[in-house]
This record gives sequence, C-alpha cells and structure tokens, in this order.
Amino acid sequence: MPHGAAARSPLLLVAALAGSPAAAQSPPPAAAPGYRGFTPGMSYAAFADRARQLQRRQALVCTTSRRTAHLMECGVRILDPADSASFYLGAFVLEGLVALLSFGDSGDAALVERRQRELTERYGAPRVTGFGTWEWQFGRQIVRLNWRGRGERRWLYVALWDSDILDGIGRYARRPSTGKP
Repeated sequence: MPHGAAARSPLLLVAALAGSPAAAQSPPPAAAPGYRGFTPGMSYAAFADRARQLQRRQALVCTTSRRTAHLMECGVRILDPADSASFYLGAFVLEGLVALLSFGDSGDAALVERRQRELTERYGAPRVTGFGTWEWQFGRQIVRLNWRGRGERRWLYVALWDSDILDGIGRYARRPSTGKP
C-alpha cells in the first residue's frame, strides 16, 4: 500500500511503477505500430515510395476497385536491406491511406521462430488468438502474426491494420438487396 505523497497522487504512483523492471520490459509503441518502414495509416504516396525503394525485380502494382477509385489493392515482392529478408508485400489503400498491410513469407520452423522473436522484441508479449496466431493490439490498430505448415514447410504472414480506416470500406460495399422495389 503506498504511503504519503504516493497515496495521494496517482501520477507519482504511475511514475514509480514505470521505473519498475516489470513495467519496463515491453513498452508498446507510442505511435502507430510499424513494420519494416510501413505503418497502417500512412499515405499512399509514402507507402509507394517505400515499396519502390525495397522492390525486387517486379514493379509495385496497384489495382483500383471496379466500384470506386477510393479503394486500391497493391502488391510487390520486397527485399529489406536491413536483414535481407524477402517478403510479398500486399496493401489495401482506402481514400489515400493504407488500411491494411500484409507481409507474406515461407520457409521452415526456424523462420517462424525468428519472426516470433522479432515481433515480441518489438511489440512485447503477444496475445495468442488461435492455433498459429499471435496478436498485439494498440487501440484500434492490430498487428497479427499467423503461420501454418505442412511437413517441414511453413507459410507465415505479418499483418498490420487500422480498424478506423478499414471501417470506411462500408461506404463502398454493395448493400444486399431486399428484393423489394
């Protein structure tokens, strides 16, 4: 039980706890969670610039929705020079902002362990949401690691999304008809 000034001031109590080893182990990112220089909520222009810097042989390809130019799907194979990791990068862009990013990769169990370690160091302890799925939540922004395997082979995806931006897709979704005129 805190005594003196700490008992009267929640701010002092928070400051005291912040200095404790348990609180210092895995602080969540202060800003939007990013990965390899990409962040949900970044502008399309910033996304395209970064993707073009990291693209391999093929160019960044973006396709607009048949229903509206406000929704785009983009994809490119990238190579991160920081650690030579290669990914297929996919993104959904809504109204000029990146709503969802997906980094796809494949390899063996050691690759999954490296990504688990990398993401845990970056975002702290994960929440296990299902078999082969770890998740970190920062307000309405989510980071998810998902992996599956067969034999020695593993397929994994690191996805980041901003739920506030994704909620805007409803403005462009086709409404089911009720059959009434």
